Parts: sequence; C-alpha cells; structure tokens
Amino acid sequence: MNKNLWLLALCQGLFLTNNVVFIAINGLVGLQLAPFGWMATLPVMGYVVGGALSTPLVARSQALWGRRVSFQLGLAVAFLSAALCAWAAFSAHFWLLCAATVVAGYYSANGQLYRFAAAELAAPAFREKAVSLVLAGGLLGAVAGPNLASGTRTLFAVPFAGAYIALMLVALLSMACMAAVRFESKAPPAPGSGAPPAGRSLGELLRQPAFAVAVLGAALGYGVMNLLMAATPLAMQVCGFSFDSAALVLEWHVIGMFAPGFFTGHLIKRLGTLPVMLAGVVLNLVCVGIALSGQEIMHFTAALFLLGVGWNFLFTGSTTLAITAYRPEEKDRAQGAINFFVFATMAVTSLASGALVTTSGWSWLNLASLPPLLLTGAALLWLMARQRRAVAA
Repeated sequence: MNKNLWLLALCQGLFLTNNVVFIAINGLVGLQLAPFGWMATLPVMGYVVGGALSTPLVARSQALWGRRVSFQLGLAVAFLSAALCAWAAFSAHFWLLCAATVVAGYYSANGQLYRFAAAELAAPAFREKAVSLVLAGGLLGAVAGPNLASGTRTLFAVPFAGAYIALMLVALLSMACMAAVRFESKAPPAPGSGAPPAGRSLGELLRQPAFAVAVLGAALGYGVMNLLMAATPLAMQVCGFSFDSAALVLEWHVIGMFAPGFFTGHLIKRLGTLPVMLAGVVLNLVCVGIALSGQEIMHFTAALFLLGVGWNFLFTGSTTLAITAYRPEEKDRAQGAINFFVFATMAVTSLASGALVTTSGWSWLNLASLPPLLLTGAALLWLMARQRRAVAA
C-alpha cells in the first residue's frame, strides 16, 4: 500500500459514507414525502438510475481528462446533489428529492471506478490485494455513515435534513484527499484526430466467458445486496424497531461488506477467483435462510452481516476476473459496461425493494433474491468447468 492507495482508500470510505447515509435515510424520507407508500424507495432508485445514465458520461470524461479531473468532477456533483436533497427535505418536495438523487448518481458512477484505479496504482502482481484493500476503506463508511445519519437526524426541525448538509462537508473533505492522489498522467487526444477507439468492441468483450461471468457476478451480486439492504430500514420500522436499531444493523452490514477487504485479496491469490466468488453466493444463500427464520434484531443483524461478506467476495472477485479479460486500451469501455449493468440491476432492485416490502413483506422479498443467486452460482460453476476442460486439453 503506497501513499496513493491509502488516500484512495480514504476516498472510498468517504464515498461509502455518502452511500450508507443515502440508503439509511432516503427510503424513510421518501416514505414521509411520497404520495403512495410503494413509492418510498424511488429516491433510492433515483440514485442508481442516475448512476446507470451517467456511466457513458463518466467513461467519456475518464478517457478525455483522466482519473483526477473526472473524480473531482464527480465530487463536485456530490456536493451539489446533497445541497439539492437538503432543499427538498426542507421544502417537503418529493420529486425534487428524486431528481437530486438522480443527479447524485453521477458521483456514484465515478466512485465505482475507485477500485479499478487502485489496480492501476499497484504493481501487476499485487492488483488483487490493491483492489481488496482499497475496498476495505469502506469500513470508514460502515462506522461513519450510520452514526452520521443518527447524529444529524434531529439537527433541524425537518428530520434528516441535517444529514444531507453533513454530506456536503463529506464531499469537500473527499475533494481535498483526491487532490493529493497522484494518478498516471493522461495525454489529451489529438484535436480533430477522429480516430476510432482502440481495442475490441463491447460485443466482443461480452462474448468472452470470463468477462461475461464477471459482469453477471458484479451486477447480480450488487442487485441482491441492494434489494435486501434498501428494504431493511423500512422492514425494521414495520417490525417496530427504532431508526437507531436500523442504523446499527446497517453498520454491521457495511462492516461485513468491507472488513473482508483486508484478506479477500489473499484468498483470491491462494484459492482462485471463482472459488471465492462461489463462496460469496453460498454466504448470500445463508443470509436468506437466516432472514426467513425470524424478524428479531439478531436475525436482521446476522443476515445483513453475511449479506455484506458475500457481496465482498462476489464483487472483489468480479473486479479481479474482469481485469484479466480486457486490454489496457479497452479499460474505459469495459469498466463503463460493468458499471452500467451494475447500476441497471440496482435500479430494478431498488424499485422492487420498496414495492415488495410494503406490499408482500420481508419474507417474500428474501425469497425473490433466490433466483438471481442461483443463476450466479450456476454461471460460476459453468466457467469453472470450462476452465478445467481447457487446462486438461
């Protein structure tokens, strides 16, 4: 871990602080302002829809201006969108809140590239560990996010308005940290060159089994995690638990997401990428089993913690697998595609999360997560068998 990676890990932690606060409060603020209960998680959905819509813009800005400028632009958008969310909360304007979270998606699309930037800042032999350890920076978000939401909840007469204002300060702090990171210089394209982008097309990349499974693992792993996590504050409120209890559960969930970052890279080096990803699927299945067994604090806490660990194994593994499947000149196209599929899946699960938990309940929500988990597991087993046959041949 060199200085640049430590700073990038800190930026990752501040990024996750923003994400955790959004997950913790947007559904509850949405429930207060929405005309209908099933629309409560639309602000959560807006965040990921904005991320999906922003992926081509972010890929373009990364290609034109490089990591530093693009990341700082994303942080400027984070500051602006948090200000808009605060305004929406003070004015009780539901659709302004949704629009603000769509704008915030541009920041999310940038933040999702921090892990790829980490791989570029490390020697090739240590890329797995660099990705894993920078993701471990999310532990800051695990602690700071829920406590920030709880501590600022009653700062003003309008519930949670103070949390959005606090996120403006988080964005400014992250901008200062990002300014100190030294990325590889990016040569500007020649004016009027009009040269087509180098490397294979997106269709060719997606026809590669390793890249296709990496996309599937990242998208469905994130989708299942988002489906259950976004609904947790609402489900716990229905069960009569306080917001502080929900914040504690989310804190353990995010610890589960990022604490394994200190050793996931070692596991991938030792056991291989696909076995670690398959272990992530198994942990998510165990999470669903615990969630279906009861609705006490211990059930929510244990289930969400295992959900986080399973996501870490799947997402770190998917990132590592993807890096092996594209060439350096294809990175902007490949990384943009992965993030687009992740955000598109999260958009669907964000809407489904609120609709299912408010109409069908927590149990049916968990049952709905089983098909994508089983599909991911089947894809991993297929790729493992394919690779074994290739080695044998």
